[in-house]
Amino acid sequence: MNKIIIAILSLSIIVSCQKQKEEVVTSMDMISEAPMVAKEMKVDKTAQDNQVTNTEIDTENEEYASLIENPFELTKSQPVSTFSIDVDNASYSNIRRMINEGQKVDKNAVRIEEMINYFKYNYPQPQSQHPFSINTEYSDSPWNPKHKLLKIGLQGKNVPINNLPPSNIIFLIDTSGSMSDDNKLPLLKESLKILLNQLSSKDKVGIVAYAGSAGVILPSTSASEKGEILEAFDKLEAGGSTAGGEGIELAYKLAKENFIKGGNNRVVLATDGDFNVGTSSEANLQSLIEEKRKSGIFLTCLGYGMGNYKDNKLETLANKGNGNYGYIDNIQEANKFLGKEFAGNIYTIAKDVKVQIEFNPKYVKSYRLIGYENRMLKNEDFENDQIDAGELGSGHTVTALYEIIPSDVNSEFVPKEIKTKYSKSNNSTGFGDELATVKFRYKKPDGNKSTEISQIVKNSDYRMATASPDFKFATSVAWFGLVLRDSKLITKKGLNEIESLAKQGISRDEDGYRSEFIKLVQKYKSVN
Repeated sequence: MNKIIIAILSLSIIVSCQKQKEEVVTSMDMISEAPMVAKEMKVDKTAQDNQVTNTEIDTENEEYASLIENPFELTKSQPVSTFSIDVDNASYSNIRRMINEGQKVDKNAVRIEEMINYFKYNYPQPQSQHPFSINTEYSDSPWNPKHKLLKIGLQGKNVPINNLPPSNIIFLIDTSGSMSDDNKLPLLKESLKILLNQLSSKDKVGIVAYAGSAGVILPSTSASEKGEILEAFDKLEAGGSTAGGEGIELAYKLAKENFIKGGNNRVVLATDGDFNVGTSSEANLQSLIEEKRKSGIFLTCLGYGMGNYKDNKLETLANKGNGNYGYIDNIQEANKFLGKEFAGNIYTIAKDVKVQIEFNPKYVKSYRLIGYENRMLKNEDFENDQIDAGELGSGHTVTALYEIIPSDVNSEFVPKEIKTKYSKSNNSTGFGDELATVKFRYKKPDGNKSTEISQIVKNSDYRMATASPDFKFATSVAWFGLVLRDSKLITKKGLNEIESLAKQGISRDEDGYRSEFIKLVQKYKSVN
């Protein structure tokens, strides 16, 4: 009798579990796990025993890759510096969110190049057959007064909307339980509607969602069928764990099945980055996305939310997957990234763009690149077309700053020179007033062979007072970033001076982004 009772109870439990499972299988064939309970549980798979255990997530468990700021290099020993461009701007909007909400700014969340490149600069359109113009400016460093700054700016060619190639876009949407907050899935859905409104009838859209597993929500559909697409967006709900790796696999598969030769083929991943089922470690995600980039399909990563936000994983995906990365903290940012700057963030005009600069030791004693710490390349990588680098979109601007210690300046930051027995000194005579030579390599979006162009930078004695508004503003943004990172390589950290310099560089500010930056400095100043 007892055995019969036990058997009946067991059968009841099985039926109940099966019913629960069936209830969360949506009409869109999306399979997720049981709905999220009060405290979200994270699946943790250990390498030692390969066992799966549930652990409570720390709601303040945001993750950022550790950064060590670039040191000064001695020009005599290392005259050449090489890096990949970076058009991402996620760091700035994420920092803005932290400051506006009164949170402490995690210094590893501060990527200075992304702060600088959040803003557009007044560079001229390219006049040659190349897809970007090259612009340099040399003036004073405000944080180390005896030092100089060299600004290198690229301006991507503006491709008219009517001339843009047709798009094959697959939205890859995180619908796991961690996405339930208002500033996650609800904001995400409204954001992607903004992007949808930029598309035309020649474009195609598909939707893949993932939670406990991944599923196709909408097969590739003409962007003119907006009602059908919006209905699919509106049905998305949050619940379950996060099989991001499986979602990536499925999204790229769908994109490949609908590949447009000569078109803009792209996966748009929208998530808080908290992958916790299947492929989830940074190393495994990097291997996965490096393989996928060979398909000719580009990637845009959109980050949402806070508390358990995994910036490190999204940055890895964007960096390694022919991608770009934005952080959407509010609907205004969605309008900027996916509306006003739609073409630059969705249409690539040049890929694997690398920069290499050789400094003349006659004028440059030492130098360092401000930011771009995780974009540095080996010098030999510059001519190696197998090495991945950053992508440039239609109308994008990219700006980099080098801090330079002139040859006639004594500075506490100059690296100690090691006397060597066999190396010969190079006085770099015969090059006149050449401060440096800057070289660039890039490939066409569908190409495999790079093209090289170069430009000489002349030594000059321009002072900050005569510098362009763009130079002043970019410098003020970099300076603020250095303060947020608590840089040990600057002598002046006054927020009043940063604010003053930014005001001098405000110039044309139709969208109000520069004014917003000044208010951000003021707010940070009021609480620190």
